[in-house]
Amino acid sequence: MSAHLDHFGLRSEPFSKEIDDAKLWLPTSKQDIVDELVACVHDRKHAVVTGEPGVGKTCVLRALRSALSASQSFRLTYCHNVTLGRRDFYRHLCHCLGITYGATAGDVFLSLSKHVEELTRERTLPVLLIDEAHMLHQDTLDHLHILLNYSWDSRSLLSLIMIGLPDLDERLTKRRNRSLYSRLHHRLTIDPLSPSDTGDYVRARLTTAGANKELFTSDAIGILHEAASGSLRDIDRVADKALRLSARKKRKLVERDAVQAVLRTDGLGAP
Repeated sequence: MSAHLDHFGLRSEPFSKEIDDAKLWLPTSKQDIVDELVACVHDRKHAVVTGEPGVGKTCVLRALRSALSASQSFRLTYCHNVTLGRRDFYRHLCHCLGITYGATAGDVFLSLSKHVEELTRERTLPVLLIDEAHMLHQDTLDHLHILLNYSWDSRSLLSLIMIGLPDLDERLTKRRNRSLYSRLHHRLTIDPLSPSDTGDYVRARLTTAGANKELFTSDAIGILHEAASGSLRDIDRVADKALRLSARKKRKLVERDAVQAVLRTDGLGAP
């Protein structure tokens, strides 16, 4: 066991990305987004989710996956290799789905279309999660809306969820992409954590790791929130370093000076 874990009586790294989906902690604002996405999928609709780097887009995706995985009614496909041209993007998508496809772009799209229809006959809804969607090539965006046109008895044969930086919204609202944008029924924004959310988040992660008492002082959490601006990624990084520093100094708590010391060398700046 690492020295800092032993020092604070922890079983595992509290601020690691390696955490089970079922143990993820989300504030009410992010849980509301997950709930809306679950409803979106159940209704066979489509969504776009945007947020600044580090605000928890991946956490929302993981929570959505956890919420849907218990049901046999959905087939989730996660696609993150989005910097490809249209044909290679669809090839990548077929590969993710385990579909055999032909050489031409038409063959690839036909294979994908048939697979979607086969899943529908099996009463299974394909759910396509496209991460980093702000990086999609324009020719892929030009073609995506065709996928969303497939329907039987006025029911969509798949549900598309696009996730990306705020640039994605800007691209989708342009005239050229209006056809696709009009099909995205849910348009959601993930905000940074509030000050109280940051405290709850730090405590929840520590509790999951085995803490049975407060380890960060309120001042330390306040400075942590201010410096990280509510970004989960920055909170995790700085909190982890402050925890390790405090253990090396044999402190019983992580205090504001430990967070400030980390910030001075981390690039965020100490308030």
